Parts: sequence; structure tokens; C-alpha cells
Amino acid sequence: MYFSLITPTEGRERDAAHERASGPYDEHQWLWQLFPAPEGTRRDFLFRRQVVGGVLRLYVVSKRPPLTKSAAWNIRTRDYAPALEAGARLRFDLRANPVVTTHAHDGKRARHDVVMQEKKRLLKERGLARWQDWRDDDKPALYALVREACGAWLRSRASRLGFEVDEESLAVDSYEQRSEKNGQLCFSTVDFSGELTVIDPAAFGVALRDGIGHSKAFGCGLLLVRRI
Repeated sequence: MYFSLITPTEGRERDAAHERASGPYDEHQWLWQLFPAPEGTRRDFLFRRQVVGGVLRLYVVSKRPPLTKSAAWNIRTRDYAPALEAGARLRFDLRANPVVTTHAHDGKRARHDVVMQEKKRLLKERGLARWQDWRDDDKPALYALVREACGAWLRSRASRLGFEVDEESLAVDSYEQRSEKNGQLCFSTVDFSGELTVIDPAAFGVALRDGIGHSKAFGCGLLLVRRI
């Protein structure tokens, strides 16, 4: 496995912006060009987009090292084989697509945004049809609803993925509903950060390599960690 940091070459930022398509879906397609492979090869990388100090940074974990012939991009790549013991404490950052899967009467499965599902549950309890119809003082603020619903989603997956989240340090931010390809693809994202403890190194290693949750083609799922 490889861990790469991809940034525009200093002084060539305009050229880099011209080469790279915008939007999570197009960004994923652009990244594919850095991993040439025979047609039909499945995606074998995860990525996370961040803007730091006004500079685009793309973090990528991949099975193959990325390649580019463009001088507009600077790629720094190193081997990625984390050796973490049970009890290791780490800072983490994760952009994820929190969804819950439901089964219909016809046996088909559907994925639903956990925040919207929680809204529906709360409205149903009160016999209301719309969120704006809830006017009582007990109506939760959106940030509190996001933290509770998305935090529960992460906790429900943490143990089987080999880690435990430190509740006091957990931050849940930047909930956003996104639309791609003229509304044909809709998904939500939320950013998690905080501290965690590794409880199963083997399972945690799989989470680092394979990511967490869905919408990985749109920059979700990559778990970034560093030792405290």
C-alpha cells in the first residue's frame, strides 16, 4: 500500500486548476488517470480532499503508486504499512457518508441519510409532516441532531473496525447534502475528528486500507490518523 500527498506545484496553481475537473465525481475520474490500469480494473484507492491555507491537498491511500507526467502537480508518495498495537491512541480525521440501510417489503434495500432518517423518526413520534411544523421548545438544533445521529453511526461501526472513539474529543462538523451529475447522484457528507483507541489492530488495519462507509468514489471513507 502507498500513501500519497498530491498538491499543485508552486507557481503552477493555475495550470493545475485547469487540468483538474471540479466536483467530487469528476475529481475521482481525474484521479483515475494517475493509476493507469487495464480496462475493467476496480478502483483501488481512497482519497480525501482538503484545502489548507488556500492550497488544495489530496490525500490518497492506494494499492499502486500514482503516476503523472504533468509538471503542474507535485506528488509525494511513501509506503503505507501502519504497525499499530492494541491500546494505541491516535488523532483521527474522517469524511464519511453516514447512511442506514433499510429493507422494503419486496426485499430491495435502500440507503438513507442518517440525519434525515432521524428527522423522520422524530416527526413521526409527534404526528408532524414537516420539520418546520415543529415549533415546540424541545425541537433540537440541527447541529445537535447531526452530532447525535452521525456520532451514533460512527460508534455502531467502530468496534467491528477495531477501534473505540473517545466521546469527549469527538467533533462532528460540516454536514452537507451534495448532488452530482445534474442530480442523478445525491449523497451527504460529514466530517469527524477526535481521538480513538485501537482495540483490534488487524481489523483497524483493514479500515485504514479499505475505508469506512459508502461514497468512497466521492472522497469519503479515508481515515487519516496520527499518533498522539
